Formats: sequence, C-alpha cells, structure tokens
Amino acid sequence: MTFFPRTPNLAISDREALRAQILQYFHASFDRYESLFSLLRDEQAYRIKPIALRHPLIFYFGHTATFFVNKLLLAGLITRRIDARIERLCAVGVDEMSWDDLDETHYDWPSLASLQQYRQQVRALVDAQIVGMDLRGELNMQHPLWVILMGIEHELIHLETSSVLIRQHALDRVQPQAAWAPCRQRGEPPRNELLPVPAQRLRLGRAENDPYYGWDNEYGVHEVELAAFRASRQLVSQREFLAFVEAGGYLDERWWDEEGQAWRSHGDVRHPTFWRPGEQGWRLRLLAEEIEMPWNWPVEVNCHEARAYVRWLAARTGLSLRLPSEEEWYALLAHSGRGEVAEAPTAAQLHLDHEASPCPVDRFAQGDFFDVVGNVWQWTETAIAPYPGFKVHPLYDDFSTPTFDGRHHLIKGGSWISCGNEARLGSRYAFRRHFFQHAGFRYVEAGPLMQQQLSHYESDALVAQYLEFHYGASYFGVANYAQSLTQRVLAATAGRPRRKALDLGCATGRATLELARHFESVTGIDFSVRFIDLGVQLIRSGHLRYALPEEGELQSYHEIDLAALGLQGLADRVAFYQGDACNLKTIYGDYDLILAANLIDRLYQPALFLREVHSRLRPGGILALSSPYTWLEEHTDRAHWIGGFKRDGENWTTLQGLSELLQPHFRLLAAPEDVPFVIRETARKYQHSVAQLSLWERL
Repeated sequence: MTFFPRTPNLAISDREALRAQILQYFHASFDRYESLFSLLRDEQAYRIKPIALRHPLIFYFGHTATFFVNKLLLAGLITRRIDARIERLCAVGVDEMSWDDLDETHYDWPSLASLQQYRQQVRALVDAQIVGMDLRGELNMQHPLWVILMGIEHELIHLETSSVLIRQHALDRVQPQAAWAPCRQRGEPPRNELLPVPAQRLRLGRAENDPYYGWDNEYGVHEVELAAFRASRQLVSQREFLAFVEAGGYLDERWWDEEGQAWRSHGDVRHPTFWRPGEQGWRLRLLAEEIEMPWNWPVEVNCHEARAYVRWLAARTGLSLRLPSEEEWYALLAHSGRGEVAEAPTAAQLHLDHEASPCPVDRFAQGDFFDVVGNVWQWTETAIAPYPGFKVHPLYDDFSTPTFDGRHHLIKGGSWISCGNEARLGSRYAFRRHFFQHAGFRYVEAGPLMQQQLSHYESDALVAQYLEFHYGASYFGVANYAQSLTQRVLAATAGRPRRKALDLGCATGRATLELARHFESVTGIDFSVRFIDLGVQLIRSGHLRYALPEEGELQSYHEIDLAALGLQGLADRVAFYQGDACNLKTIYGDYDLILAANLIDRLYQPALFLREVHSRLRPGGILALSSPYTWLEEHTDRAHWIGGFKRDGENWTTLQGLSELLQPHFRLLAAPEDVPFVIRETARKYQHSVAQLSLWERL
C-alpha cells in the first residue's frame, strides 16, 4: 500500500533525490485534491453552494491551481499567466467573518472542463519549475523552492476545508467513492476520565533553520512555565455529547456566551451540524453518506458548542473545567511521548493513513491518552497570536495577519485528512469560533487562563505612522528622532539629579522609555488615549505589531520588540497617563526634567503651558522643548500662536516667543540645535522636517 508522502526534509544532502521527492509530493497532493472532487455527483454539484457563506466548489477546484500561478508570478519565477480570467475569478476565497455574512455577488464561473484543462496546464508548469530549479545552497523561505512548497501545502489545506464543504453539501449532490471510504468500526465508548499532566516549562516556535516547510505564524519563540493540570483521557464522544443535547443544553442560555448564543439563535441550532435526527434515532453525515450514529466516535462541533458543553459539564461535576490552551495541548503532547508522523502508517487517525473519517475515541493510544494527535482537530481556548519574533512572509502576507484579531481560535492535533504541514506538531491553524472543521475537543481541569495580550496589527494610519516614527527603521540616514533628543537631553543633565522625568506629548512612548534607562521614574503624558494605551501595552508585553501602508490598499507588517531595542525591563520605572499639557493635574510636579517634543505648535493655548511649567520643575531642573514650529490653525487658533508672524512690523520667531514667556523663571542653557527627523507616510512618501531643540534651566 502506498501512503500519502510526508512534507519533505529540505536538509537531505542528495539534492536530486530531494527533487524527486518534491515532485512526488506535488503529484500526490494534486492528484488527491482532484480525487476529492470525484465525490461530487455532477457539474451542477460544483456550482451550487454547499453553504451560503462560501463560494461554490467550482471555485475551490480552480483556486489551488491559480494559487501556484499567482505566487510564481509574484516571486518573479514566471512572467506570463496561463489564463488571466481564471486566475482572477479563482484567486480570492470567502472567509466569512460572521454566520450572517452572506456573499450575494454573482460570478460567471468557468466550466468544469475548462478548469480541468487549466489544472493540467498548471501541473505541467509546476513540474517544469521543480525539474529546472537550482537546489544548491540553503533551501530556506527565501529560496524559490519555498514558493512551490507553499503551493503544495496550500492545496493540502484546501483538501481538508473542501472536504468539510462537501460534507455540508446536500446528500443527493455527492456519491461515495472507494478511495474515500469511511471507518466502519462503531460501538459504545469507554468512560472518559481526567488524567494528570505534570507542570512543565515549554519553549514553542519553529526556528528559522528548521528543515521543513512552515507557515509564517509558526516561527518565533514563545516560552512559558505551565502548572500541572488534568486532561480528559479521550476526545469527547458522540455519546457523551448526547447527554448535553438531551439535557436541553442548546436551549439553556446559561451555557452560552453572548457570541455563542447569537450564533445558536440565528440558525435555531439544537444539535451538532453533522447529526441527522430520524425515526430510527440519530444518524451521522459523513463525506458522501449517512450512517447509523457511531457513539464511540468523537463529536464534531464548532468552538461555541464545545465551550457550551464544557460549561455544562463543569456545573454538573463541580470541577473547574474548560478547553485547553495551546500551551496545555503541547504539555499534553510532551507527556504522551508522541512524535512526528511516521513514514509508515502512523499510530493515529492522521495523514489519510487509514479511513476517510473519524474513528473510535479509544482506537489510538498515545501514552496514557488517546488521540492527542489525529482523529479530529481539537478546539483550544487560545486565540491565535504571533509568537515573539514573528515576520510576515512577503509572498503571502495575508495568510496569518487577518486571524490575529482575537476571534480566531487555534485548533491542534490534526484530523484524519490532515496532511503535510497540517499533520506536523508545530502547525498553527485557527478558525472563527462559529466555523466548522473536522474538529472536536477534549477538556481540562485547570486554573483560569491568563488574559491574552492584544495581538492584532494596529492598522490606523496615524497610529501606525507614529509607531514607525518612534520604533521603526531610520530613513535616508536620519537618526531616530526620539533617540537623538534623549541623547542631547541626557548630555545636558549630566551631573544633575535624575530622579523624576516627564515626557509631555509622549505619543507612543519611545522617548519615555529611553529616559527611563537613566531616570529613576518617568511619566509619559499624552492627550490621545489611543497613544497612551499603546504605551501601556508595550511596557506590559514587550511587543506590539502594526501595519504600514505601502501603496494604495497594500500594507507591510512590523513588530516592535523592546528587548531588541534595549528597552526591556523598564515597566517599574514608567507610567503612562492621558492628560492635557495646558491643564495638567497638580500631582504632576517635582520633576528634574520635562521633555516636550513636537508639542508646542500642537497646543490650543501654548502660553498657558509655558507660563506655568516652571511650577512642575525643581530648581535646577531642565525643560527641553523641540519643535519644527509648524503653526496651523487646525491645532492652534491664530490668536494663540507664540511666534511665526509679524509683530510691530518685524519678524517674531517662536524662539523669541519662548524666551519672552519663559524668561522670568528660566535661562537658556546654550544655543538651540537643529534636530532632523523623517516620518514615513507610505513606501514612497516621507516627511523630512527639522525641529529646533532648546534647553532651559529652571532658576
């Protein structure tokens, strides 16, 4: 018996043997994908949507082939399309964001025959790429081979997701096939029980030199100390879940959170989607047939249903039960002793090594547990977030980033149809909580989960612009503005007390953190709550992510890592608050330094601030003012400008205005300095400005 090939190890030294292996891997995935669609009875079955929220299957039949062409073009490996119309129509799928996001667009889909011919053309194109590709050197994600592997693994993802759509199709639209025959073992499950999993220290994340293909969200490093917990020995079976259904669990709002109840009510859901009620009892819908309910198979539900069941069971047993976290699943995996998929048929319902369906929950033992991997995916309580060090792959920048929204939960362990990367232990796939996959769950008895940090990419244009300005790259040889200012200010405070500092108009806080490396405590104040929130997030987590506009709707993705900037471990020295520089609370005082960068020409009444700022400083303290003096009436009414106009017929500069307002309580330490800065707007548009820095000593 020939088994479906595994993801190739790119580190093998015999590169011609590797080439042959990749060619075999491509053919196997391409063939198996087409074989899946043989379950559809006729062309009409391709054209009718299985569910209203997704495209018809004709789209998915063409989509995986167009993906190869579009990515090869993007990588510059080919210069001509095969069929521009097909590659346009079948390029982008539908990832519904809610259960009522109906796609009412009407598409003129290609014929099945034309797509079959197109797939053959793509097969020949990819064959030629593999045969002719130079495989010398390190075969990493920058190598052209990665594009081919990306296309193969993408098709294997759609092998699984398309099988779910086929399973949701009307029964008269599908037909059984011997190559997709289900398991025929059925009976009653053994009693489930909770078994201990010891405390562990885990280091998760794929290294960049890992010799196997990985998706971008798998890379980085995530370390965690995990307390001991207990986990259910088996996946929750159909029989166990029946008790919840018969107890009226779907109709009892106590077990559903607000989002879950809204989903349940919208569709009047009363039992699992793949269950079919009948006069002779419950039946189960598989890919192309319905069978008598196998009560010892795992139940397949979405995350809302899994959570509701666990809440019900917790109330019934008095135990602190919930779905496992991603980290707890890895702890369970380590405790089970389970390794990567073997080359021979693996001891798991995984990688299409056995039947084309789930199987009994006690068939595959893995340590003291069953089905730690395989059978059906397992829902977790963890919303997917990138590991520290994550970088978006430029050829597929929207694979992971749209899921970093707190609404996509990780599923772990793989299912009977999970192949290639999906079957590897480090894979990270996440779906919306209402989404259906070949997914079930197990539960754990453990303490409450730590609140997850926000992990989405800040995409507000102004916010992202400021994050890049403070923490991002330098452009055109101009040094980071916040660093330049703080270096000059620190030179001026040499030999003076460095107890307390105030960064006024701190925005996203880079100068606040730079000052905290040298002052005992630093307060950052800004009028914008958004900016303050970002500063708080940074000092709590050490990381923040943002998306910058490149051109038009295109974006690039970036991560701030305080440790990489030498700004880690400063949380106990820094505090961020929202405030108005023209009307500060009395508690803000007794400072050795006040820095106001690019603030003066943004205040509604700068004179109010300048006339009373001395009361916030200790004698001998320093006031550092930096600004390009860009006076605009949208920020400051013309009557309140302190410079930049004619006074008594003569030029009146902002520096003169500052001197007049500060002179009773300050002396200018030295001649003002120019400090240039660059603000990136898009990949090809920048603001290059020059601020003037003046340093004033409190008398």
